[in-house]
Amino acid sequence: MIRARDALQRDVFLPSAPRRILSLVPSDTLSLLLLGARDRLVGRTDYCFEPAHLVSSIPTVGGPKNPDLDTILRLAPDLVLANQEENSRPEVLRMIEAGLTVYVSFPRRVADGLAHLAVLARLMGVEKDPVARDLVRRGYHALREAEEARGKVAPFRVFYPIWMDPLMTIHGDTFLSDMLDLLGATNVFADRPRRYPLAADLGKAPPASPEKVAGRDTRYPRITLDELIARDPDVILLPDEPHPFSEEDAAAFRALPIRAARQGLIVPCSGQDLSWYGAQSVEGLPRMKKFMDALRARVAASNPPPS
Repeated sequence: MIRARDALQRDVFLPSAPRRILSLVPSDTLSLLLLGARDRLVGRTDYCFEPAHLVSSIPTVGGPKNPDLDTILRLAPDLVLANQEENSRPEVLRMIEAGLTVYVSFPRRVADGLAHLAVLARLMGVEKDPVARDLVRRGYHALREAEEARGKVAPFRVFYPIWMDPLMTIHGDTFLSDMLDLLGATNVFADRPRRYPLAADLGKAPPASPEKVAGRDTRYPRITLDELIARDPDVILLPDEPHPFSEEDAAAFRALPIRAARQGLIVPCSGQDLSWYGAQSVEGLPRMKKFMDALRARVAASNPPPS
């Protein structure tokens, strides 16, 4: 018997290691495949595209928010992997009510993502397999190296948008913000929650009371350009997902009276390396550390100390 407690605070029981797994989370799909589960993965979402050479022959069940339950039931999975943030709660509850075994994750820190990778290995019964053990070991090694390096550098200030219209960003209580902090970058909107309704989020109306907001996700605020100008970041990072920021988007930011624009530090980056938890962090952390170290050097060169 395998037991694991999920993000919904449920104890998920498996009589034995599952032979038919369906993943509704792109980062989990990648983790499963790198853990050696290709022969067990019977379904994925349309957005589970990595590793491309391994996923192409795996059936899809729709998007993370709207998977097709009938297709999922026909695939008869022993285990469905979902995420509290990426997947629609009503859809997850429908699967549970249909009798499927669903494990729901919700990593909010890089360390949580690596712990989840270890849980996936245990759920599959491969935690002692050399490939799985090495993958988890390398992930924690990359985390320790990043933590040690973080303590030796002065952070620079970063704006990280996730959508352009409306302009949206990330609160400090997110995996993305923790990743940025781990890499020596301060999220300039870490203290900014999302407010309801939309007019309140944009400063045009009073925010709803805490009682009315209870249970809603406040970690992805919609902001105004005036707020961005006031926060005056050193760097703007433009990820390629979930919104693929374009040159037109970059030009809009370059037109603002902010330090990042003046210093030419509005740069594209890998959204996958920064936001996919689990196995992606094993290689993504070292990659992004080099990327951010290079940005730190550019920030320092643009702001030399007084002589």
